[in-house]
Amino acid sequence: MNYQRYESESGDILMVLTGESLPSRKLSVFREEGFLKLRDLLHSGDFTFGNAECLFQNYEDTPNTLAGGGSPTGTYMATPSELIGELQWLGINIVSTANNHASDFGEAGVMTSLRYLDEGGMPHAGSGANLTEARAPAYLDTPRGRLALLAAADWGPRGRGGSPWPFPMGVMAAEQSPYSKGRPGVNLVRHRMRFTVPGDVFRALQRMRDGLHFPGAHGGAGGTEAGQETEFTFMDCQIVLGNEFAMSTVAEQEDLEDNYRWVRDARRMAEWVLFSFHNHGATRSPELPSDAARVLAKGVIDNGADVFIGHGPHRDRGIEIYKGKPIFYGIGNLILQNDSIRWAPYEVMHRLGLGYDHTPADFYEARTKTGFNSGIERWETVVATCKWEKKEIKEIRLYPVDLGGGLPRSVNGRPVLAPVGSEVNQRVLRRFQDMSEPYGTKVLIDNGVGIICP
Repeated sequence: MNYQRYESESGDILMVLTGESLPSRKLSVFREEGFLKLRDLLHSGDFTFGNAECLFQNYEDTPNTLAGGGSPTGTYMATPSELIGELQWLGINIVSTANNHASDFGEAGVMTSLRYLDEGGMPHAGSGANLTEARAPAYLDTPRGRLALLAAADWGPRGRGGSPWPFPMGVMAAEQSPYSKGRPGVNLVRHRMRFTVPGDVFRALQRMRDGLHFPGAHGGAGGTEAGQETEFTFMDCQIVLGNEFAMSTVAEQEDLEDNYRWVRDARRMAEWVLFSFHNHGATRSPELPSDAARVLAKGVIDNGADVFIGHGPHRDRGIEIYKGKPIFYGIGNLILQNDSIRWAPYEVMHRLGLGYDHTPADFYEARTKTGFNSGIERWETVVATCKWEKKEIKEIRLYPVDLGGGLPRSVNGRPVLAPVGSEVNQRVLRRFQDMSEPYGTKVLIDNGVGIICP
């Protein structure tokens, strides 16, 4: 007679998924109804995932030499170590650490943050003392089965891909060997640009390449003569002859394959496999994922992942169901408190024309005038739940969240559930409907909650 020995044999689980958390202040002191109901929601799942887009850092380490988060006026996202407990109080019990803020305080900062996470009992994936640690899964035991989390971030041109991003979006971890130590850092999936251009532009770029003696100036790939080329490499971008202008991103195959290898490892070690991807890669529209992200998303599912969750652009993107598995191309900010970090290094203040006599508040105000954090999409998102029965996804629910956009920095950035019928609630759900429809995903709205029934 067959019988169920363990609860995990049922194939049932409720996952709760959130996007970026950039905390700088306590959470547990607040008591608004919408905030406490959100906390109940985050505690309702068998596990709750979040992207810790910060370094747990009490200013032990030196800021990097370029820019916080890979932006010239970006945030050196130092989150007090005590806030790990605040995230756990809120309900988050496993996090990704692979993102563009991972190198804000150099390689030492990577290790300091991981030490605090370990001491706080928070499982984490995506960075480590070497590449194996950064790419290997983290595990969380739940009553309904063991969860494996793998996490990565992208590295390459952003925006429309017009030029390589001039600042690092994370330090790529390196493997140790008999000859050298490993390098602390992040599991990065690198990508390059692929531009399709009409013939006149193609020939002009050929002439520029040849005249400046760029690599490949004496014949194309595989020895093809320049006049017969249909594609070539130009300033680290792939140029392809075509009838019209187009762009795409192409991930490094080596990075893809090694991540797939670790997904297959996790598949054999856990009942559930979640893959997190922090992506800033160049796209044709802010609402769209990069081509490299789409390839990675489907690739990890082909190799055994149950869910792909994207984040990084600080805004929501659409949802696709692929082979019965959900792909969230982007869930936005759950906590956005990057305008109340205690200190801003002098270098980044200096870029805005500020001097030693200016204070952090002066910096945040000057940065706001440049449009930083101005998009409404940064201040509203969803918490998503995925209900599985007998290892099949039965229902996805989207609960709109309001982060107080437009309020003073001393107040905003903390999430509350957006009330049913409110402008934020309706706008967020309509946005998910519009963004998910091209993937064939229908989002129904019922009493202020988005519902997907695959």
